[in-house]
Amino acid sequence: MDHIAVTVNGQRRPLQDVAAHTTALDWLRERGLTGSKEGCAEGECGACAMLVATSDDAGGTVWTAVNACLVPVAALDGQEVVTAEGLGSPDALHPVQERLAEAGGSQCGYCTPGFACSMAAEFYRPGRAARNGAESGESGDSGESGESVGPNGFHLHALSGNLCRCTGYRPIRDAAYALGDPEPGDPLAERRHRPAPEPRATRFEGGGERFLRPASLDEALDVLRDEPDAAVIAGCTDWGVEVNLRGRRAPLTMAIEHLHELRTVTFGDAAVEIGAALSLSEIERHLDGRVPLLAELFPQFASPLIRNRATIGGNLGTASPIGDTAPALLALEARVVLVSAGGDREVDLADFFTGYRQTLCRPDELIRAVRIPLPLAQLAAFHKIAKRRFDDISSVAVGFALDLDDGVVASARIGLGGVAATPLRARATEALLAGRPWNLETVRDAASVLASEGTPMSDHRASAEYRSVMLGSALLKLFRASAAATAEEVPA
Repeated sequence: MDHIAVTVNGQRRPLQDVAAHTTALDWLRERGLTGSKEGCAEGECGACAMLVATSDDAGGTVWTAVNACLVPVAALDGQEVVTAEGLGSPDALHPVQERLAEAGGSQCGYCTPGFACSMAAEFYRPGRAARNGAESGESGDSGESGESVGPNGFHLHALSGNLCRCTGYRPIRDAAYALGDPEPGDPLAERRHRPAPEPRATRFEGGGERFLRPASLDEALDVLRDEPDAAVIAGCTDWGVEVNLRGRRAPLTMAIEHLHELRTVTFGDAAVEIGAALSLSEIERHLDGRVPLLAELFPQFASPLIRNRATIGGNLGTASPIGDTAPALLALEARVVLVSAGGDREVDLADFFTGYRQTLCRPDELIRAVRIPLPLAQLAAFHKIAKRRFDDISSVAVGFALDLDDGVVASARIGLGGVAATPLRARATEALLAGRPWNLETVRDAASVLASEGTPMSDHRASAEYRSVMLGSALLKLFRASAAATAEEVPA
């Protein structure tokens, strides 16, 4: 297995004596790289953050921050990783580490290496630039979206997946906003101008388990046909939780996130097709706002650390009733393309979920793509109700897509999450809205119906009554926002 290795902080390290379920975090710490910490083991705290060299789709490299606790180290075969230890040393601090120290951005220090890695990813982000006229030390802007940007172009929500319990976030923000540009000769900055490593086919056995990264989609489908119980992984944001907290140990783990057929975005006359193995961050970059409903969803989905790995196919395939992509895609009337060794088939997303964490996908099938029909609805919005504004799980999520014709609702599609065993369409509310004027009376009638959709339950996130109230209020919020937008369009 000497040929299976990961380059860590510039040093090639063979993957020896590891099981297929071993996470990158455990592997790094076992090799003395203990800067990365385990705080939650489910991708919520960011204490384990590391940098991975990924493609910028233009022949260069982007330093991407991800949660080491969720990624199987075998999935990093042939890749380049930088940990907090690789950023700098006690005698030669990295600019990020230096600014954190100067601003008092650390107390106990447990979370600091993760913050440093996430901050470094933003430090090296292509296109980050100081705002015109901004002076060092100015506070950042925060618009209605909550997107805070410092005078140096630093997007503060690059750190929204990192939690600190003792320092307080102001000094961490001050450190982020005090960063300048990388100095000439900065090795990590210069690395961006060379191609990222290509994912390579990988096959090994360890600890009684097997790991496979197939060379082609056909090979992957043949494996599923012969071994339908294989654990299929892409972003691993769900797999890591299963391994860390529930002790899952699969005899065969197969990684598919590199397969070209699952990694394309195409814009046709009738539909937008999104590859199932693209990460949400990659999809956001490819779409560039051309699907406004998804553009609203992405910043509210977990955190950048999660979005940099989580895939749209994985989020649908886990069939969680609180997965955030499903309500939005249901409102968009998306269809799921499934593929097996026998060929493709296409199903309506509204029919895809058959029960709690159950779908129409057969054991020998993969989700190949998601298709969103065109044209898109005129009025669209995504409302997420959660205890925290960012980096949290939905109590309720609602996707809206309405077409209006001269002030009358021509059609309405509403997707719901968190109010039943599966994501679902609010069919009764859609039927009530269709053909009626888009006014407060109609909306109040529809809101009362929407509040009764699904079978919400009470749990530690919210009561059933609260969920129902939030459903109704979401439609009223949509109406007020659309009325305000219309008023702004009318000349005084």
